[in-house]
Amino acid sequence: MPFWSQPERGSAIGVFDSGHGGLTILRGLVDRLPRQRFIYLGDHAHAPYGSRPAKEIVDLTRMNATRLFDLGCRLVILACNTAAAVALRELQRDWLPQAYPNHRLLGVLVPMVEAIARTSWYSDVPDRSVIEDGSAGETVAVFATTATVAAGSYVTEVKKRAARTRVIQRACPELAGLIEQDAGDAAIAPIVESHVAALLGTAGSVPEKAVLGCTHYPLIQHLFRAALPAQTEILSQPRRVAESLTAYLWRHPDYRQFEMEPPAPLCFTSGDPNRVSMLASRFFGGHLRFQSLPSI
Repeated sequence: MPFWSQPERGSAIGVFDSGHGGLTILRGLVDRLPRQRFIYLGDHAHAPYGSRPAKEIVDLTRMNATRLFDLGCRLVILACNTAAAVALRELQRDWLPQAYPNHRLLGVLVPMVEAIARTSWYSDVPDRSVIEDGSAGETVAVFATTATVAAGSYVTEVKKRAARTRVIQRACPELAGLIEQDAGDAAIAPIVESHVAALLGTAGSVPEKAVLGCTHYPLIQHLFRAALPAQTEILSQPRRVAESLTAYLWRHPDYRQFEMEPPAPLCFTSGDPNRVSMLASRFFGGHLRFQSLPSI
C-alpha cells in the first residue's frame, strides 16, 4: 500500500504550482530543509494560470490545496505567484477557517514583499522617518504573469510597508508557456529583452532591484540578467521562500517533522506523468518521477 494512502499527520509539506515552475521553489526548499518530506503537485492539465480569470484561479487553487490536504499535508505552499497574488488571501480568510481550521496555506509572494520592503509582512504602518527624510526611495521592477500584475499585490503590499519604494510592474504573458514547453534561449531572449526595455522605458530611472515574479522565471534568470542594467540586483525567490519557510517552521514546530535520511519528494500531476517527468529535471536540477493523482 502506498504510504500516501494512510499519511502520517503533519509529516509532509505540500508544494503547489500550476505546472513546472514551482519546482524551482521546491529545489530551494529541499536544499534548505533536506530531511523534511515534501509532496509536490503540478496542475499541468490547467497550466498556465497567468491568463485565466481571477475566479478560475481561486477555484483551481482551492481544488489543488484540497488535494494536498487530502494527501496528508497540513501545510501547503502556493509556489505559484499567480495563485498567491490572486487567491491566497481570499482562501485564508473565507475558506480555510471553515473547511480546514487546523491547516495552513502560505504563498511565495510574502517573502518577496518582505525582501523588497525590508520589513515584516505584519508591519502595515510605514516608517514615518523614511517618508519624511526627503530622500528618494528605491525603484523595484516586477516581471510577472498578466494575472499577477492585474492583482496588484506587489504594489499594494509593498506600499503599506515601504511607502517611498516604487514598484513598476511588467506583464510577460508568453514566458511561462514558452518555458513550460521547453523553448530554447534563442526563442525566449528577444521576448525578455523586449519586456525589460519596455519597463525601463517607463521607469524613469534604473531599478535598484528586480523580482522575477513567476516561479518559471528563475530558469531564464540569465536572460533577465543580460537584459537588465548591471547595477540592478535580481532577488532570488527560491532562496527567500526557503528562508521564510525555515523561520516559519521554527515558530510553528507542529507543522514540521524531519526524517533520519533525506526523503525524495513525492510528485503528482493532473497531466501526463511521463511527459511531465521528462521536463521536470530541468526545473528541479535532478531526476523526479511524477505520478497521476490517486483516487481519494
